[in-house]
Amino acid sequence: MALRNRRNARAFRVSSQAVEAAERLCMKIVSSLRDRISALSPKPAEPLDDFQLVCYELAHCASEIAACRAMIACGASAPKPAQAEAESFWPLERMVPYFTAETVRRVAGRISGRLADFGLCRSDLAQTIERPSVRRFCEENLSVANLVKLAEQVQKTGPSGELPGLGEKHLDQRARFREIAERVIRPLAERIHRENLLVPDEILKPLAEMGAFGLSIPRRFGGLQDDEQEDTLAMIVATEELTRGSLGAAGSLITRTEILARALRKGGTAEQQAYWLPRLAAGNPLCGVAVTEPDYGSDVASMKVSARPAPGGWLLNGAKTWCTFCGKAGLLLVLARTDPDPSLGHRGLSLFLVEKPSTDGKSFDFAQPQGGRIRGGAIPTIGYRGMHSFWLVFENFFVPEEALLGGEAGLGKGFYFLMAGFEGGRIQTAARATGVMQAAFEEALAYAARRKVFGLPVAEYQLTKVKVADMATRLVASRQFTYEVARRMDRGQGKVEASMVKLFTCRAAEGLTREAMQIHGGKGYAEGTPASRHFVDARVLSIFEGAEETLALKVIARSFVESGDGLPMPGTGS
Repeated sequence: MALRNRRNARAFRVSSQAVEAAERLCMKIVSSLRDRISALSPKPAEPLDDFQLVCYELAHCASEIAACRAMIACGASAPKPAQAEAESFWPLERMVPYFTAETVRRVAGRISGRLADFGLCRSDLAQTIERPSVRRFCEENLSVANLVKLAEQVQKTGPSGELPGLGEKHLDQRARFREIAERVIRPLAERIHRENLLVPDEILKPLAEMGAFGLSIPRRFGGLQDDEQEDTLAMIVATEELTRGSLGAAGSLITRTEILARALRKGGTAEQQAYWLPRLAAGNPLCGVAVTEPDYGSDVASMKVSARPAPGGWLLNGAKTWCTFCGKAGLLLVLARTDPDPSLGHRGLSLFLVEKPSTDGKSFDFAQPQGGRIRGGAIPTIGYRGMHSFWLVFENFFVPEEALLGGEAGLGKGFYFLMAGFEGGRIQTAARATGVMQAAFEEALAYAARRKVFGLPVAEYQLTKVKVADMATRLVASRQFTYEVARRMDRGQGKVEASMVKLFTCRAAEGLTREAMQIHGGKGYAEGTPASRHFVDARVLSIFEGAEETLALKVIARSFVESGDGLPMPGTGS
């Protein structure tokens, strides 16, 4: 046992040395970017636009490295489980070195073919990720023999292995949400998706009764969160289990409340908080977020929907799109331009708490007595069905002056209040990605064990084992990275990491659900199996709550270039 512990400690130590080499290479790229940007003349309004591909690849490299850091920290600090419990835990001592080696390989693949674009030369690689010790480490841990052993350990553990680090409170909460996902959500998931149904009250009512909509709302307002301490991890654990049941039918139900509650707590008046937060915690009304416009997606600062002063309030005019659940919602968080001067950009935007009648239909058209209207319709989508995403049109729609978030002091601050909400939305999307991955992995592992091809179960073939090893490792990396960023956010850190973890996990979910479908073969492509639903559901994750290109260029890479402190990484400071 002592020998095994020493061997595990060495594996984590060498993994850390390998990822440090990749991190140093990324810092060389950042340094080169800063030098080249400072040399630009004349200086463009968006200097990073001249280096978009470099920034995009850098953001992905850094996010993968950050996930690696989180995995290493988990493995190195985890207490050794008792012998009786050991088989229920993921084999981190083999997963961590494999994921580290794979991360180094991916970083090399992104960079080595265009060194000049990254401001590097061959010697930079030789001094970092191509050092003999790093190459030996990668070759050993990427070997087929190693992956087969890892897969066999995963198959023995099963698809729902444990990770160290969750306390009794969060384990209990996970069990409660897993139970309702198994008992209520999963039996309805396929029908909701195939028939494009609205989330039924059979799901909404028990979630409201258990307090799911109050996870991000303090107890003094009727929620479940401690008054003195943020608990993002509680929301993460719940979201992952709900998504494991169904992304479209449950995984996003608490996200709208999360975004709106964070914005309210950031900028709302005391009266607005006292009135709305208890109602949101009770799930009455349900809420939606109306930000995206037909001509402006992630470019929030250019939004054009207008709010003009009127006696006693404001008149809203213009169109929004991709407003999830806004048919059923009785309250919308609407971003609108209150200052018509376009040169103000995001400084001319404000947020409004807009009440509307709730409907179960796929379209609505509500007229106000004073002549204003709001109408909308559900947008057909290939996946993420259940909540329905709507287009909206406001036509002189009147909202009272108390609907302005923050009151008069909130004028022109809507963008900042919204960003506070979106930080929660991004890490929650990472949890949703992990939940989809978990569901897809469970289905794939079970199918591979029972399906025989040429006389053998699919699970027994070497290629399947290699796939299983990689799928399990990416699932664990996504979960651990998300947990680590949640803890950092609760310490008032992690703003950039919230975007990094979304970037990593959503791309990982696309890859895992693809392999899960591939393991199912033709059956996975059929409409009657969950594998096809998981695949189309996963595809939306890299698009909503901040498209991956916007996060990579406008948030992650920009923060590296503008910061003098290096890369923000879990475990290395922010």
